Amino acid sequence: MNQTIDLLQNHRSIRKFKDQSLSKEQIKTIVKAAQSASTSSYYQAYTIIGITDSQLKAKLRQVSGQQYVEDNGHLFVFCADLNRMYQSQPEEIQEKMKDNIENTEFFMMSAIDGALAAQNAAIASESMGLGICYIGSLRNDINRVNDLLNLPQYVIPLFGMVVGIPDEDPDVKPRFDFDAIYHENQYGYQHEHVERFDQTTKQYYVDRSFNTKQDSWSQQVGRKLSNPIRMDVTDFVKNKGLNKR
Repeated sequence: MNQTIDLLQNHRSIRKFKDQSLSKEQIKTIVKAAQSASTSSYYQAYTIIGITDSQLKAKLRQVSGQQYVEDNGHLFVFCADLNRMYQSQPEEIQEKMKDNIENTEFFMMSAIDGALAAQNAAIASESMGLGICYIGSLRNDINRVNDLLNLPQYVIPLFGMVVGIPDEDPDVKPRFDFDAIYHENQYGYQHEHVERFDQTTKQYYVDRSFNTKQDSWSQQVGRKLSNPIRMDVTDFVKNKGLNKR
């Protein structure tokens, strides 16, 4: 196994950082690595916003409810961005573009582009000895985040990513067995894979070095999804002109 594979398979989410900001050179390196990710048809349909204003960080932390959104080395917000392509064209071309810009395919494409860029940023950060954590909880109030970041039509915030020097050393969380995730030629769900993974996660939570508890993967999923979550996101996305067709 080479160093890259080892790095990937030892990923942990870091939620506690030392009080040291990333340098401009570190930020630039991370963003340029993100830009090197694959992108559909060379569209590069995403934007990355770095949050350096302390008051803005505090407001985003209020949306998230997570203190590490404020206390980190740097906060990135990854956005799906179809506005750049739209604004690059004269009005007569813009009108012709709308059927594409506003459909589900391009919504998915821009979200995928943003996610691919973010994963490159994560790997680059960890290769530099930094820790990262994705922040999906910025969508707890997606309209508020939209207003705080002054996002135009055809741009939506996907998630944040905090990066910094780790001030904790959490255990690596287990993942499903290979056969539960990889199927040949057709889909093949088998409940035995979930049952086996539930036993693995139960033991993980008992044995881990902090915050031990009695829980399993399927119990977590059932508990979290039994109540509606972020039901405002659908209308928000459509009001931004995306996923309408």
